[in-house]
Amino acid sequence: MLIKTVIATVVTTYIGFSSFALAASPAPVFTAEQEARIGELAGAYLLEHPEILVQVSQKLQAQQTARQQMGYALNVIEHQEALLNDPDTPVTGPKEASVAVIEFFDYQCVFCSRLAPAMEDVMKASPETRFVFKEWPIFAQRWENSEKAAERGVAIWKEKGAEAYLTYHNGIYHTGHHEGELTEQDIATASAAAGYTADKHPDVKEVLERTKTLAQALGLTGTPGLIVMPVKNATPEKITVFPGLATAEQILSAVEKARH
Repeated sequence: MLIKTVIATVVTTYIGFSSFALAASPAPVFTAEQEARIGELAGAYLLEHPEILVQVSQKLQAQQTARQQMGYALNVIEHQEALLNDPDTPVTGPKEASVAVIEFFDYQCVFCSRLAPAMEDVMKASPETRFVFKEWPIFAQRWENSEKAAERGVAIWKEKGAEAYLTYHNGIYHTGHHEGELTEQDIATASAAAGYTADKHPDVKEVLERTKTLAQALGLTGTPGLIVMPVKNATPEKITVFPGLATAEQILSAVEKARH
């Protein structure tokens, strides 16, 4: 399929006919013999210049990425109120922040664990940015502490605030325990470090369910999922979505794009 696409692209470029023109023409532009010969010439040319295959493949991939980003961005704009202003979602940073970084994550996700140090670096490098933490325990059916850790995070946020939540959040990741390794003792230790000692814990399952629904509406299929966007007057051009891992440099670059 790729070869056919590449050949079509090369023929379009070097012969000068668009696919639209070919489709719209009332009669064939080329005879069957001419079309066969063009295919032979294009194939021979590609064999002699294989770098064109790489260039065309890169262009097709870039176009696909751009379409994907546009789809994500339109979904973000549609759901920006839930992304930015949910009172049950942990958030840190100044209220007057112009840019928000929103992370969908699971404490048992190995890739979220790899992202955590980068997120700490971004928070230190960009203290004027708002950071929103969407607890999305997608591995809850496999590892029950996935959901327990998420529930505790929301509970700490609601009862103790942003500073305590960050202490807990980073404390969980600092254990280095993921993919079933996180224990109840890990959760208890991180909770105690955050100053959370409540005997009765609030029921926050509805909050987690809401986050799951939101993630699916955005088109996210797993964790981590990062969204960088302006807090006000967001446009697709200023929104960046990372449906997976990202480096601190990539996130900071997206913050700058959202800010200007």
